[in-house]
Amino acid sequence: MTGNQTEALIGMLVTFGLLVLMVLPSVIGIVRERRIDRQLGEVREAREDQGAGKETQKSSDRSTVPSTATWYAEGRRSKKLVSS
Repeated sequence: MTGNQTEALIGMLVTFGLLVLMVLPSVIGIVRERRIDRQLGEVREAREDQGAGKETQKSSDRSTVPSTATWYAEGRRSKKLVSS
């Protein structure tokens, strides 16, 4: 092997190493996302299996009482209107 061939081999190995270092975080992220998606799917299936016999509550069945934040905001607005 001549000096030129050795330099070319070292250059190719360094280039390949840099490519691996740049691509590796993306590959790790993709693998992690797929694992999380798989875990979420398993949890979703388990919840569907548990809730198969139960009847779900419709949004129209829920009460429409304003939250505490709404009451507070209403009080603040009325005070502001009275004082001005």
